[in-house]
Order: sequence, then C-alpha cells, then structure tokens
Amino acid sequence: MKAPQAKKIEKTLEIHGDKRVDNYFWLNERENPEVTKYLEEENAYAEFVMKDTETLQEELFEEMKARYKKDDESLPYFFNEYWYIVRYEEGKEYPIFCRKYKSLDNEEEIILDVNILAEGEDYFEVGGVSVAPNNEIASFSSDNVSRRIYTINFKNLKTGEFLPDKILNTTGKAVWAKDNEHVFYTRKDESLRAFQVYRHKLGTDSSEDILIFHEKDDTFDVTVFKTKSLEYIFIASSSTISDEHRFIPADNVFTDWTIIQSRIEDLEYSVEHYEDEFYIITNADDALNFKIVKAKIDNCGMENWVDVIPHREKVLLEGFEIFKNYLVLEEREEGLLQIKIIDEKTQDSYYLPFSDPTYTAYIGVNLEFDTEILRYGYTSLTQPSSTYEYDMKEKTTKLLKQQEVLGGKFVAENYISERIWADSRDGEAKVPISLVYHKDTKKSADTPVLLYGYGSYGHTVDASFSNVRLSILDRGFIYAIAHIRGGEYLGREWYEDGKMLFKKNTFFDFIDAGKYLIKENYTSSKHLYAMGGSAGGLLVGAVMNYDPALFNGIVAQVPFVDVVSTMLDETIPLTTGEYDEWGNPNDEEYYHYMKSYSPYDNIEAKDYPHTLITTGLHDSQVQYWEPAKWTAKLRELKTDDNLLVFKTDMSAGHGGASGRFESLKEDALEYAFLLKLEKKKDE
Repeated sequence: MKAPQAKKIEKTLEIHGDKRVDNYFWLNERENPEVTKYLEEENAYAEFVMKDTETLQEELFEEMKARYKKDDESLPYFFNEYWYIVRYEEGKEYPIFCRKYKSLDNEEEIILDVNILAEGEDYFEVGGVSVAPNNEIASFSSDNVSRRIYTINFKNLKTGEFLPDKILNTTGKAVWAKDNEHVFYTRKDESLRAFQVYRHKLGTDSSEDILIFHEKDDTFDVTVFKTKSLEYIFIASSSTISDEHRFIPADNVFTDWTIIQSRIEDLEYSVEHYEDEFYIITNADDALNFKIVKAKIDNCGMENWVDVIPHREKVLLEGFEIFKNYLVLEEREEGLLQIKIIDEKTQDSYYLPFSDPTYTAYIGVNLEFDTEILRYGYTSLTQPSSTYEYDMKEKTTKLLKQQEVLGGKFVAENYISERIWADSRDGEAKVPISLVYHKDTKKSADTPVLLYGYGSYGHTVDASFSNVRLSILDRGFIYAIAHIRGGEYLGREWYEDGKMLFKKNTFFDFIDAGKYLIKENYTSSKHLYAMGGSAGGLLVGAVMNYDPALFNGIVAQVPFVDVVSTMLDETIPLTTGEYDEWGNPNDEEYYHYMKSYSPYDNIEAKDYPHTLITTGLHDSQVQYWEPAKWTAKLRELKTDDNLLVFKTDMSAGHGGASGRFESLKEDALEYAFLLKLEKKKDE
C-alpha cells in the first residue's frame, strides 16, 4: 500500500517582510471532506503498516489491562458528614461516584453512574462533581465531544431526579455558595479561553445568569474556587506571569468583590484562608523560588504581606497545606520533592523520610482543619502509587492504600531505578535523568532505551510508577526521563532558562541527555528512542530536525509542531495566553527565533528517524491540523525509507480516548511500534 500524499495548495504567509510558503495550510479546514478523506487515508495506511503487530498490540493491551483491578475504588475521604468514594465495576469503562453517610458501614448512595450517562456516546468525560453544602443537590459537568467544553447539570440527591437547569459552554467547575441555591461557574470564549464568571440561581434559566466578572485581557484566563475553610469564594485571573485574586464571603453572594492585590507584571500569587488571615504563596520581592506570606483579611494588599516562609535560593516552594496546629510545605530541592512539617506551637520542623534515588511525593486530600492527621502520596519508578496517613503529633505513618498491580508478575525488587546527570553543551548546567529497568536488563550498545521529555510551562515530569510501562521494561527496555530546562525540576530558574528566547536550551538538553546515555554505554543511536506529547511533541519534533541521526525512532503524541502559524492565529485556543511562554511572533525578534526551531518550518530534504505521530480530531489544545501538516510535509521531503505512521482518533481530543481502558489501546500501539523497530534492527 502506498503512503498517502496530501495535495499541495500553495499559500504564502508574510509578516515582518518575511515570506513562508505553506503548501498544506488547507488541512485546517475541519469541515472540508477532502481533509477528512486525507485523515482517513492516513489511518488506513497506519493500519496497513502496523498490520504485522496486531497480535502484539492485542497482547500488550490485554496484559496492561490485566494489571488493573477491575472493581477498584478510590480511597474514601470524609467531608461534611459523608464519606466520598469513586469506584469502578468490572466490565464497565466509566466511574461511579458514591457516598456514605457518616460511617463506611452505612448504605451506599450513588451520586452519579457515568456508565449510564455515557451510553451511546463515542466519547464521554465528567469534568467535575460538586455537592451543595446541605448535601441535597449535586452539580456535575460533562463533555461528549472532547473539546474540553463542558455542560453543567444538576441532580436532586434525595429524589434521584435531574433538574431542568443546564449551563452550556463552561470549564466544567461549579462552586456552591453557602445558601445552597447559587453556584458560580466560568464560561469560555470562541478560542476556548476561560474569560467570564457567572452566578446561577437554581430553578432559573441559564440565560438569566448574572455576569460577575469579565476578563478582557486575552492573555489572562479565569477560574473560580472556594477556600479549604469553605468561608470564601475566589475568582483568580491569571496569565503565565501574573495573578489577580478577588473574593467574597461564601455566605453573601450579593456583596462587592474585594481584590487582594491588583495584577502587576511578573507578580504571581495564590491564596488560602485560615481564621482571620490569608496565607499567600508568591514570588513577590524577587522571590524567584517563591515564599509564603500572610495578611489580615480586611487589610490584605501587598504592602501588608508578612513573611511566614522566606525565599530560599536553592529550594523551590511548590505548595502548602494549613492545619490548626501545623503548616505543611511541598518543597523541591535538587529536583526531589520533599514534605516539610512545621509545628506552629513550637516552630519545630522536620521532613518526612523518603529513600528512593528518584521519586515523587505530594500532599494529598486534606479537607479537615482541626486534625493531627496528614494524608500524603508517594510513588517512584519502582514503587506503585501509595497514600499514607501521617500522625503529625505522634510521628507515626500508616499505609492507607497502594496501587495494586495484578497479573502475578510484578515484584518491585525486580526493577532498578537510578538518577544520573548529563553535561549540557553550554556548560551552564547538568541535566538530571531518571531511569528504570528490569534487573536482568544489561546496559550495552544493544540495549533499547526510551527517553521521555516535556520541558515547558514549568511543568515537571516527576519519577512515578506506571503499570503500562512494565510492558516494555519486561521486554528489555530502559525507560528514562530527561528533566530538561523549561520544567521546574531544579527550581524556577530551570524554567526561566527554557522558555521565550532561551527555548532552544530545552531541545539541546534533551539531545545532550541522549548523547550522554550513549556515551555511558546505556544504549546506542540504533536503539535509542524518543517520546513526547503536546509541548513534548514540539520537543521531539525539534530534536528530529537538529539531530535526526541520534534516535532510531520517535513517538510524537498530539504534537505542537506548527509554532509560528499557531502563535500568529489568535482565534486558536491557548494562543494569546501563551505569549509569555513562547513569545509573541508579532514582535520580529520572537518571530525569527520561533521560526528557527519550529518543527514544521524546518523540515528539510534529509533522512529522518522512524516516526509515529498521533492526534485527536477534536483536540482543543493542539489542533489536529498541526500533526497532519507535519506528516504531509515530512512525507514530501524526507529522503529515507523509514516508517512514518500518522494516526488520528476521529472521536477524541487532547487527552485521547475516554473510558478507563480504551486509552490503553493507544499505549499498546506506541509500544508495538517501538518493539517493531527493535525487531527490524535484530533482523
């Protein structure tokens, strides 16, 4: 079967006196039957190329699925007189939201059975479930297109009836006022930016809802939330580099909103409430790695902020949790997350002990103020996700729940994790790499290594356990995570050095990590593979252009690869809010810098590695046409005979297929692709 080749329709794009010719610009015409035809041809070709792996894909899917407990349920948490549980039933794809009154021994009440709601839908996702303070009404949101546009509905929990109230085009979150009849929610504009907050009264048509706040700056979006104390409702308006918070008491929805601190460029902050004060985590006063301050509620402007936890040059403060007698911090030092407990009475402090060479730990769901008990999570590359209960007074730990790995083969001691440090080409840094492999896997030039990376938005890919990943570890792969600049693994500066006009550091760090693995005899270019999704797809796409011979294969998931055109189109979701991440190409300096690394704009007539590209037709984050255009141009210009496989999920979006197990088929396809390439090398 011959590979598809999209037709070429020349379109000249010009700005700053610079012309780009885009022959595949027409692929953004979503309703054009020829676009659908091309995507379907590529899907048919992908099926043809991967035909010899169908048995392997099914084998991988079944073994991945077998590791999961079919009738699993979440760890119960207690809130407002009820225990809340999310559970799954064997043979069903979707969750069931439940609760039990006061005691776990009492009869279960089903709040929402998503399996019933999802009947007949190709895609279905519940975005959020929230119960009114009087425990009688639940709001819930759903998306059946996969564009992350949610409809909010309401259910009477006493009668089981669904209320006629229906709110369209929301972000999916509803926040209840104390009066049990008003909710606040956020709407999206045409570019899917969250830009307005409304108040809805139960029993009224949503056309009568009151506009509370309109964010007119298109580089900001808005969220609405309630403090842990349940005493205040907040609207947070945020860009990449600036925040503005306003609040009202949760028991007075008609009062005026009070701004804590008006937006200032480069001032970031978020807020929590305790008694008569707000606790605020912020980068104010050049606190690059953030600090915690507090201020009286009735006098909370920045000029009145008092330091609680000062800024530290080597420690990134990521989050905190307030209890009546304790303050608990999430800190990151030398890449590793730590949990620090401070006794507010004695001011004694200490860290919870963790032993793996690379891991992640995090503060869990802690809804109670007046308690000695901290719930926290822990996982590593070799240890399944676990939730612990820690008594902060007695200093004792109790395991509440650990992710079960079924199938009979998993033994944690059979896997080894490491953390190594690669030299960066600029000599400015060492790039951390977390690795995991089966104890029987030998490091050599013939050992396959899958190197994963992201490196944008300050998002850190921590070392965590994966049921799915076992399928390649057990087949001799080493799995590695490159903690490259653009994330915050080594603090806020690590992020700043991988964004805007320093973005190329992200790509070069990843290349240097790959070369280091080869130099240290973990693998060779013939057996080195790269994987990244979304902005991580940009990463691997750029790396393919810079150093195409370094990797034998690339897996690009929903890749952001047409950087310049996307960032020049303000109608596309996320664009305007991303200027502080990538730069604004309407500025000539940023335009030329972006153009110099944009994967689509830099495809040349040369050999490229084997490549698997995936996308979703309804993707709201990275539009389907980016990977479609990228594929078409690669097909036109590449000079090799290597595999180029492009698969579009015609019913999914950025997060892939809905349902608990359906997404495992995507993982099975990706792993089958890698194993197919290894088999080709062996032959």
